[in-house]
Amino acid sequence: MAWRDHVPEPWTAAQRGVILLILAGLLIYGSVRLVLNRAYVSNPQPITPPRAADLADKIDPNTADAPTLSVLPLIGDKRAADIVAYRERYTREHPGEVAFKSVEDLLKIRGIGVATIEQLRPYLIFPKPNATTTRP
Repeated sequence: MAWRDHVPEPWTAAQRGVILLILAGLLIYGSVRLVLNRAYVSNPQPITPPRAADLADKIDPNTADAPTLSVLPLIGDKRAADIVAYRERYTREHPGEVAFKSVEDLLKIRGIGVATIEQLRPYLIFPKPNATTTRP
């Protein structure tokens, strides 16, 4: 008589059937979720973000009010108020100049970092530097 003859089976036939049924249900559920909720991340990332066209126009942080700025990704009400406060302070100290000449100038605002800048880039517009024009 072998030792296997004395070891009881860990699962009965009915228990094995229930476990197989549960596993099959999970497999079907996972397959349906995969088909209906497909998430694909391309590598490399596209140059234009997928939702870049959601805003009708680009926003100039030198003229936009706080509610307009707050709709930008990762900004919110507090950062928008900080941007407006910095802009007003800068224009008082430097009359005739704009506070933000490029998106990198937003790094001067506390809480805005490089990752935020990259998210904001498609949504912002900045004034062109004054080019010297020649008049005839």
